[in-house]
Amino acid sequence: MTEPQVLPDGARVVVAGLGVTGRAVVAALSGRAASVVTVDGRADDADVRDGDDPAVAQRVVAGADLVVASPGWAPSTPLLTAARAAGVPVWSEIELAWRLRVARAGARGPAPWLAVTGTNGKTTTVEMLASILTAAGLRAAAVGNVGTPVVEAAQDPSLDVLAVELSSFQLHHTLTTSFEAAAVLNVAADHLDWHGSLDAYVADKGRIYARAQVACVYNVADPRTEQLVRDADVTEGALAVGFTLGAPGPGQLGVVEDVLVDRAFHAEPGARDRQRTAAELGTLADLAHLAPGAVAGTGGTPVVPPHVVANALAAAALARAHGVPASAVRDGLRAFRPGAHRIARVRELDGVAWVDDSKATNAHAAAASLAAYAPGTVVWVAGGLAKGASFDALVADRADRLRAAVVIGVDQEPIRGALARHAPEIPVVAVDPGDTGSVMRRAVAAARDLARPGDTVLLAPAGASMDQFASYAQRGEAFATAVAEL
Repeated sequence: MTEPQVLPDGARVVVAGLGVTGRAVVAALSGRAASVVTVDGRADDADVRDGDDPAVAQRVVAGADLVVASPGWAPSTPLLTAARAAGVPVWSEIELAWRLRVARAGARGPAPWLAVTGTNGKTTTVEMLASILTAAGLRAAAVGNVGTPVVEAAQDPSLDVLAVELSSFQLHHTLTTSFEAAAVLNVAADHLDWHGSLDAYVADKGRIYARAQVACVYNVADPRTEQLVRDADVTEGALAVGFTLGAPGPGQLGVVEDVLVDRAFHAEPGARDRQRTAAELGTLADLAHLAPGAVAGTGGTPVVPPHVVANALAAAALARAHGVPASAVRDGLRAFRPGAHRIARVRELDGVAWVDDSKATNAHAAAASLAAYAPGTVVWVAGGLAKGASFDALVADRADRLRAAVVIGVDQEPIRGALARHAPEIPVVAVDPGDTGSVMRRAVAAARDLARPGDTVLLAPAGASMDQFASYAQRGEAFATAVAEL
């Protein structure tokens, strides 16, 4: 199959950012009849290093045919502002990838995309989805904001289907995609410094539903996600499919007792018994291995955190939209193993469990993490870049879970203030951020002094890591190392 021409011969493309995404874009454009100019103030091999200078930005975009922006580049940066002023199109890597798709092996059309976004749970859901698709015998990959850049996967003819994680940053400059099915897991205030407002952030999340072909999957417990489906301009015949932790209604997936149930894709539309039947996809026992460190239930069986069940239902809905059998959902969930730093039990010492959930980089994620534990049993290690968010609702809703808190980070006032207002009775230890190299060791020592047998010391920071660490992964590794040294 001949690829459609994405750019005219001799097109001048400006690639903003030379991180993983930007370099993948440059590689994808190599060999095409295009002239590429790279811009990145932190990359020694960039063609332009001072793109944040408005005068330089104007010169760079002058005569350009296209700008491809990496996710970290906010719309307000001088280069993107100059591009818009000059009428130069700005695409995300996702938009470029969509236009560069190649046919699958066997002369079939391009691999369909099953896409996931949301404030929290994206990575877990996409990896669950890839596991389910693989269990169904399909050649699938988890790509995008996790794993392989989408622009690479879109040009791999060996893949049958892509499980795509998308951030709001990636969706902002994505214009023409038409996913087979898409899901918004939840929406809570995050990245407001990048988007400028909650409304703008929510609107960018909703772009994932545009032109959806088979299904728009939403969270019944989050009215914003359902409204995004109502507002979306989808392909005729696309279904609105909700997931819920309760008993599902028609057109939904949910839980009946301990069984995961599908009432959306279990029968053909219009089938006579469709309203009275359902398909069993698995049980909560199939997810029990995803509850390390959670409070024990009856008979010692681990209680699966609610957000893990929700992620599994969303992944199942997307897989079912692709036509995957119910048995593959069960097998895929059983086979799934989460990545590092997601509610990972690091150690148990003197009756205290130590759990690394460094991936909880915002208030919504931290709230979900804390919800998995019994009241009064958590020594919470929290703090980091707030990204313009408030922690009042988080602390007010989860104060009952806390025995104590240890606050890290350069800017501690947002979390310390929320604790003072909504949990004044909870002991709080603030770790001096001055010596970054020892901050986690000192935090762990403080947490050990506060914890009692039966407690959990939980690293669920509710903030980004870049104030004191290179990434959430490095933050989690520092926590695990400090715990191992106790």
